[in-house]
Amino acid sequence: MNLSNRLTISRMVLAVIIFILLLFPWQDVGITIPTFLVMGKVVVDIKYLAAGFLFVIAAVTDYLDGAIARKEKQETDVGAILDAVADKFLVNGVLIILAYHGFIHVIVPVVIVMRDIFMDALRMVALEHNKVIKANVWGKVKTIIMLVGISLMLFYNLPFEVWGIYLAEILIDLATILSVVSAFLYFIEWKEKLKITLK
Repeated sequence: MNLSNRLTISRMVLAVIIFILLLFPWQDVGITIPTFLVMGKVVVDIKYLAAGFLFVIAAVTDYLDGAIARKEKQETDVGAILDAVADKFLVNGVLIILAYHGFIHVIVPVVIVMRDIFMDALRMVALEHNKVIKANVWGKVKTIIMLVGISLMLFYNLPFEVWGIYLAEILIDLATILSVVSAFLYFIEWKEKLKITLK
């Protein structure tokens, strides 16, 4: 297994650790997770800071595995599929948890998951025609904005929260809108190439 794929798998492992960290019923087993007050305004739970730190590392591996695969000419269809699965596993899982804990509105993970299902279907049609749909610029911008937004949210939107600037929510909402826009643009771009007809 090449380095690029190892980084991709490490992202999935980090995602599982984040899920356990945020979902495990620590209090039920007698473990109290410390919290502290930031500038007398924001109560911060240590487990979210730890999850934020791990999420940032995972996001960096997302950049690195692609860069390494391109540089070492190790790009493969299997690697691309594994990378896409790891991205969805990490981002969608964390979005669902953030919605469950009330950090974001539930519509965000619903839209993102529905968009991913649509894109997976489009990619399957493309594969039947021996074509690969690669990320367009809007898809890449959406991903970067979402990763930054989620990272900020896990860090309680600090320091912006203290100043009353809800940057994490704005970025996540913007990325959600861009995810719909990018899916629409993918469909328009590939509709003719794949001979898709709507009846």
